[in-house]
Amino acid sequence: MQSKLPIEQYDSLLAEKQQKLTALLAPFNPPSIEVFSSPVQNYRMRAEFRIWHNQGDFYHIMFDQQTRQRYRVDTFPIASELINQMMTALLPLLKTERALHHKLFQIDYLSTLSNKIIVSLLYHKTLDEQWEEAAKQLKLALEQQGFDVQIIGRASKQKICLDNEFVDEVLTVHSKPYVYRQVENSFTQPNAMVNQKMLEWAIDCTKGSQGDLLELYCGNGNFSIALAQNFRKVLATEIAKPSVAAAQFNIAENGVDNLQIIRMSAEEFTQAINGVREFNRLKGIDLKAYECNTIFVDPPRAGLDEETVKLVQGYDRILYISCNPHTLCDNLQTLSQTHYIEKAALFDQFPYTDHMETGVWLIRK
Repeated sequence: MQSKLPIEQYDSLLAEKQQKLTALLAPFNPPSIEVFSSPVQNYRMRAEFRIWHNQGDFYHIMFDQQTRQRYRVDTFPIASELINQMMTALLPLLKTERALHHKLFQIDYLSTLSNKIIVSLLYHKTLDEQWEEAAKQLKLALEQQGFDVQIIGRASKQKICLDNEFVDEVLTVHSKPYVYRQVENSFTQPNAMVNQKMLEWAIDCTKGSQGDLLELYCGNGNFSIALAQNFRKVLATEIAKPSVAAAQFNIAENGVDNLQIIRMSAEEFTQAINGVREFNRLKGIDLKAYECNTIFVDPPRAGLDEETVKLVQGYDRILYISCNPHTLCDNLQTLSQTHYIEKAALFDQFPYTDHMETGVWLIRK
């Protein structure tokens, strides 16, 4: 069973993270670190559970990261209240219908602050018409209980969506609502409340900017859409097709008219802008029309590769959000030769873990 969260320790655990990050960044002489806390529970908008079948019954389980022992999960206090409500409502309905629970091995949940949720059911079997009919009845039963839900069935080389494979989130940033389409199985920020604080911090850093912004790894446009207000034009890159499609929807939905997204990796874009290779995807896009003197990067855990660090170094201002402060510090070894840290922030995306989401705002010396 899921144990209670150590809520009474939250403040001291966050203070420990602040000390650790301060020590890590010390060689680069940052100003004092701004700390952005998380709600102490129900903060995670996504959750994935394996399903354990036992003597005709089944339930959600997770595995202990240290011991690899499985444990039963009936409530999950780190997940949103909506996920917890859905976990409680869903299982009794699945149990009444063999087509829905036979060979079911995993359930993924994606919820939003806008009170919408996707439930993905994963199977070790081929999904047939009988499954689809049962899934429609399941969706109807959940809607009658008041859920705004999308149901998705997944099996090997199979994906069945009842209605949509996305939900539309609404985030409030500096009192303004932004709509973000979030696609099942694509990356989205897991802690929506902290994501709102990250967007506000990024907007505040770049206020009064001159010229244009380049963003690498833009995902569904989470940052670029909110930041576009501070720049003449924004050029953003993303490699994953579903994320690019979601970003195009978000651009239109939020009425942003100065943001263009191109589908390529950061490495490919580096080659394109350095004239190493030409890409058909860039036909009709005049890179010379952009005067990007600010760059935004939010790279994977491995940080920026050597070539991209060199590219990033060519910009007067660098906004760097990192999910791994150790690879951030590796990159800062090079970046600090030409830039200094104007602002630094700790965003507590993952309370009660060692994980630290970090932001630095760098200005050319």
